[in-house]
Amino acid sequence: MGQNKPASPLMSKACALIEQAIEDQDWPALRLLPLADQLGLSPWQFQRQFKETIGISPREYITAKKLELFRGAVRSGDDISGASFDAGFGSSSRLYEQAQTALGMTPASYKKGGAGLSILYAITDCNLGSLLIAATDRGLCFLAIDEDDKFLLSSLNSEFPKAKSISQDQESLGLALADVIEYLEGKAPHPDLPLDVQATAFQRRVWLELLAIPPGQTRSYAEMAERLDLPAGQRAVARACASNKVALVIPCHRVIRSDGAYGGYRWGLGRKKILLDWEKEQGGERAAH
Repeated sequence: MGQNKPASPLMSKACALIEQAIEDQDWPALRLLPLADQLGLSPWQFQRQFKETIGISPREYITAKKLELFRGAVRSGDDISGASFDAGFGSSSRLYEQAQTALGMTPASYKKGGAGLSILYAITDCNLGSLLIAATDRGLCFLAIDEDDKFLLSSLNSEFPKAKSISQDQESLGLALADVIEYLEGKAPHPDLPLDVQATAFQRRVWLELLAIPPGQTRSYAEMAERLDLPAGQRAVARACASNKVALVIPCHRVIRSDGAYGGYRWGLGRKKILLDWEKEQGGERAAH
């Protein structure tokens, strides 16, 4: 949620070269030396100027763009292994090492109990009740749905008991709130927002699989476990889903039991049914067109 400095013409060209190489899947062209040569700079000069202008290193920018490609592919229905290879990671394991970035997550920024964080939140009515979203300056850290605004705020405070501050700011979070509402109103297939959430390596793997489930479809806990090479890991998958603090953005409602029962959902099985029924309906309408 921070902003980069305006890019210089030379560094704008660098960004364009990186994006073109990724589009062409020309992975050797993404090395520091050939990029610097095309700009008439030494690798050291290129590294320094790029970071000073763009705000991150060339390697970080390349990774972000490759992950952007990956996210678009899985949300279009590609499987994780194929999308990972096509985005230049070579293997799912390489992708999993950087899964916090793939999800927009920033490692260690959450901290235990949100110690030292300044958190903004916004509340609005939606077709599932009251919706609360909360964010740090890096991304969304909490999303909750209930009928009672006081309960929502209490849940947020309980989640981050050591936060430096928690304050309401409808204006700053207006665009993020609108993204979620558009999804709930059927105007967008999935809210795509930067996240700032704590997760173990296993939870990140599960959440990546959740993001790979197309709207209107479901997976069983057993199917999820098999895709993660954990044939007996249904309970571990269920726990990872239950630990999801940004429901809807990470769509844990798309996982059900093998017998077709809905299983659990933090914000109520009634809401889970509404979400699944709505997504199936929307999926049918898209297919008809």
